[in-house]
Amino acid sequence: MAKYVCDICGWIYDEDLGLPEKGIAEGTAFENLPEDFECELCGVGKDNFSLAE
Repeated sequence: MAKYVCDICGWIYDEDLGLPEKGIAEGTAFENLPEDFECELCGVGKDNFSLAE
């Protein structure tokens, strides 16, 4: 599984962890997140995330 980092604030979405408190199960791939997914810290959309190295 991969991690994706917000290009704006640096918050990381970890596919292994998901976001259970937001209804996103562990193991949910980034591409399978809802289209209206937003960064937990700054609120930008999926198009402002990059694959973390």
